[in-house]
Formats: sequence, structure tokens, C-alpha cells
Amino acid sequence: MNTNNQTNSDGGNVQSRLVIVANEHGLHARPAGKLAQQAQAFEADILLVYDEQEVDAKSILDVLTLAAGPGEKLEIRASGSDAEQAADALQTLFANKFEE
Repeated sequence: MNTNNQTNSDGGNVQSRLVIVANEHGLHARPAGKLAQQAQAFEADILLVYDEQEVDAKSILDVLTLAAGPGEKLEIRASGSDAEQAADALQTLFANKFEE
């Protein structure tokens, strides 16, 4: 998994993490719910990027629309005051296979 730190057009800090869906059944309802719940704990704007689709990581419905299966690569993009902590926390969820 890669970590990247960029600056957006507003001069703000954007944290980027490349992650892999490692759990057996992909990003189905339970992990999507955990991901959205974790993302909502942060003030940062958080996007999940998959196959040119960008969705709000704080919305379980948006996350489910990605239909990301096992082994798929996604990017987490977070911007805002707690972006680094948010990106790290979500990266950890993927690394731990959403505790499944």
C-alpha cells in the first residue's frame, strides 16, 4: 500500500492511500458500513476512488455503488484538518480486512 501527500488547488493538504480490498467477499454491506462509520468520525472530506469513480466515503450507499470485489485496488483521498489521521484510520480498516 502506498502513501502520498499532495496539495490541492486551494493549497490544502490532500492525503492519499492506495489500498487493496483483501477480505473474501469484497466491499459488501458490513465493511462498507464500517468504512462509512469510521469516515464520519473525521472532519476531513474523504473520497474513495475506484475505476475513475469517486464517491463520498462517509456514505454507505456511495461506497456500495463501487461494488469493489476482493483484490481490487482503491484510493483513499482525504483533505482537511485531520486528513492524515482519517486516511491512516481507513487504510488500517482495509489492512485488517474490516475484522472479518
